[in-house]
Amino acid sequence: MAGRVVIAGATSGVGKTTIATALMGALRRRGLRVRPFKAGPDYIDPSYHARACDAPSRNLDSWMLSADAIRELFARATRDADVAAVEGVMGLFDGRDEPGEATPRGSTAELAKLLDAPVLVVLDVGATAQSAGALALGYQRLDSALRVAGFILNRVAGPGHYRMAAEAVRRSTGLPVVGSFPKDPALAVPERHLGLIPTTERRLADEFLARLVAQAEASLDLDTILAIARSAGPLPSSPPALFPEADAPTRARLAVAQDEAFGFYYQDGLDLLAAWGAELVPFSPLRDACLPAETDGVYLGGGFPELFAAELAANAPMLAALRRAAEDGLPIYAECGGLMYLCMGITDFEGRRHPLVGLVPGWSTMTRDRLSLGYATVTARRDGPLMRRGQRVRGHEFHWSRLDRLEPEAAAYEVAETPGRVEGYQRGSVLASYVHVHFGTDARLAPSFVAACAESRERRVGR
Repeated sequence: MAGRVVIAGATSGVGKTTIATALMGALRRRGLRVRPFKAGPDYIDPSYHARACDAPSRNLDSWMLSADAIRELFARATRDADVAAVEGVMGLFDGRDEPGEATPRGSTAELAKLLDAPVLVVLDVGATAQSAGALALGYQRLDSALRVAGFILNRVAGPGHYRMAAEAVRRSTGLPVVGSFPKDPALAVPERHLGLIPTTERRLADEFLARLVAQAEASLDLDTILAIARSAGPLPSSPPALFPEADAPTRARLAVAQDEAFGFYYQDGLDLLAAWGAELVPFSPLRDACLPAETDGVYLGGGFPELFAAELAANAPMLAALRRAAEDGLPIYAECGGLMYLCMGITDFEGRRHPLVGLVPGWSTMTRDRLSLGYATVTARRDGPLMRRGQRVRGHEFHWSRLDRLEPEAAAYEVAETPGRVEGYQRGSVLASYVHVHFGTDARLAPSFVAACAESRERRVGR
């Protein structure tokens, strides 16, 4: 049984991604098989985990996914692991309030309880010292069902500062301080309008990762952290509900956009598609002139197409290839950045217009003052390659752009959280939406999309 530990933040911005990545890399450097996870709907932090662990990082979102789904995905990913490290989301208790729920849904605290995992809380003590004890006590005592096992202090000014803050935490809680990180800008990872810069674009420099690992080895008590992780008891097991008992034979080739402009995919979503019979073939909308040979369907995930809009617009052969794919009836599923790419074009932050595929009749316009962020429950308005009419699933939105001139009757979804609001676009075999959907939120999603691609193959072969 793999040990497991959750690295939580007292709040957002305390440096938990830096510390979690450093810890993962330090444990891997010990020769351990580390399996990384991220709480909540995030695509960028997992890219850092994957680089540190040389293994995919997986998202566990307790609002989008059921408790059984989370345990199934976690157990499947940790079958051959020595230790699992889960980075939290926002602050430890931040999530979505639900009537009758004691713990906010989607919070790090809820996930830690579902996994029966001990929690290490990262405290930013850059502007405090002894008062850190009061902060630590609150996080320890708020939820008696949550096992807070220790603390990590970040942005420590020096040995004296560390002694004052650490002693206050130990005295008030009786729990260990398992290490600290110094106040050092060189240990911070860069950010922009959607958060951290993913490693697929800004290749995480080997020397930067080495610096993080060296810091973790120097100032974290790795032995105590491992002991805490290994103190977690066994999780209950149950038959798989999302994955088939045995992987299905290959039924279709699914082209998956993967380059600097597109890279936001849930690893478990890709694994589910493969397990249900899709051969996943990566392609680059930036550089490739055509889709992979014998493509039966296309998956365009999110990313940063707005930053590469000129290059995407210049690749006319790929734009034409996607138009032909739609004309031929190939299922095309696009999320957020993928939707923007399928639009008439993107208007970037400077107001420049870049014509693109044109399958979605509207322009995606970047705006610096309109962030769409949050969970969304959507209901399909008609049958399509992913869902049947009336099917309801949970997803999330995170974008700084808006779609204009879209006809409401062509919308893909109704959004439960905002009565009367419709979202996305669906016409023929094309489904595009700003909403990111985790295929684990509904066991029907992955097999339905693979079946649509397989039917596309059968139609073409039968011609």
